Amino acid sequence: MNKIWLIIKREFFTRVRKRSFLIVTLLVPVAFAAMIIIPILMAVTGNESKRIAVVDKSGIFTNKLPDKKGIYFKYLPEANIDSLKRNYIAQDYSGILYIPEIDINRPAGLEYYSKGQAGISLESAINNDINSAIERKRMELAGIDKSKLDELRSNITVEFKSGDDGKKGNAWVAYGVGYASGFIIYIVLLLFGTSVMRGVMEEKVSRIAEVMISSVKPFQLMMGKIVGIAAVGLLQFLIWGVLISAIYMIIPLFLSPESIQAASQGNMMAQGNNAEAAEAFRRVADVVGSINWGLLLSCFVFYFLGGYLFYSSLFAAIGSLANEDASDVQQLTFPITVPIIIGIMIMMKAVHAPDSSLAVWGSIIPFTSPMVMMARLPYGVPGTVPYWQLGLSFALLIGGFILTTWAAGKIYRTGILMYGKKITLKEAMKWIVKKG
Repeated sequence: MNKIWLIIKREFFTRVRKRSFLIVTLLVPVAFAAMIIIPILMAVTGNESKRIAVVDKSGIFTNKLPDKKGIYFKYLPEANIDSLKRNYIAQDYSGILYIPEIDINRPAGLEYYSKGQAGISLESAINNDINSAIERKRMELAGIDKSKLDELRSNITVEFKSGDDGKKGNAWVAYGVGYASGFIIYIVLLLFGTSVMRGVMEEKVSRIAEVMISSVKPFQLMMGKIVGIAAVGLLQFLIWGVLISAIYMIIPLFLSPESIQAASQGNMMAQGNNAEAAEAFRRVADVVGSINWGLLLSCFVFYFLGGYLFYSSLFAAIGSLANEDASDVQQLTFPITVPIIIGIMIMMKAVHAPDSSLAVWGSIIPFTSPMVMMARLPYGVPGTVPYWQLGLSFALLIGGFILTTWAAGKIYRTGILMYGKKITLKEAMKWIVKKG
């Protein structure tokens, strides 16, 4: 056990002391903060205002296109379109909306001119406004009272609750948290698994393994390397958790109306925008609070460790089989990476339908459960994920880890000391069943 501990410390401190570890550890929380702050600021600050000149020869749309956030219409019914095209930029217009004489039943010929290609949001806004104005005109000609029609329309929102206590939930938050959790596990399995494989390959090719095998057993070397790299990952996630929690508590201070008011020295527009940002953040915080974070984080740590140990032992075995030829490594890793890719594909389905048969079985089978179960958990336990499914998933993943570690150990023991020979998976399978 002391020898395994020495290997664990070697793997751990070798990676933690690298500059890349510090950079990645600090950049992830910054990226997380940016993903929260930037969309909120974009939502409240809006885009650059656009003044649009409207030349309406039909007279149908004059004063019928509503100004909205960032888009303002100026009606110039008597303007010459050719002259306006040459001078609209000098007159501080972003573009020209030209409406010829049209048949209200078959409208055609409407055009928009601008120096560059109009954005998607502008195109959508103008098209919607034009179609709404045409609908209102048609209803007027048909003698339909629009106010009566508006009274008949319904815009009710159903409040979705779950569980015996009727706890209010949010499908979009569950979707986002589930997708993010499953995707992080997917990245962990690939990055840390291949890191184990590369470490084994480097030691084998450089013949360092020969020296180490003289002091420790191959299985001890494999386990020390796997656990050491896992400890690096856990430390990284712990630091991320602390930094992200600190950022989460600090963000409202920067989005509070008081702080912006002081910074802008009475700028009421900035204060209003910041109040919207603070309110948007408050709504996000309320909805995020509907998630059982204690259970989710506990399961995340379990599936992080379980999935990592399950696959890293296989990656270590593959690393012991590989030689200098990179094509050999690609062929050998293909059977291991395929289940991981299948897992992320099922996870993408599970976030949309967490109680489907595919999602249920994907969250139980050890090859895919780390990703798929993390995608289902935010939807509720025991509502969407019964305790028996969670317990069975735990048990099978632990059993799968024990089985893969035993099999990988037998492959590793022989493959780590074989050089100059291309080893096939068929031959490696024989080492598993071979006694002694």
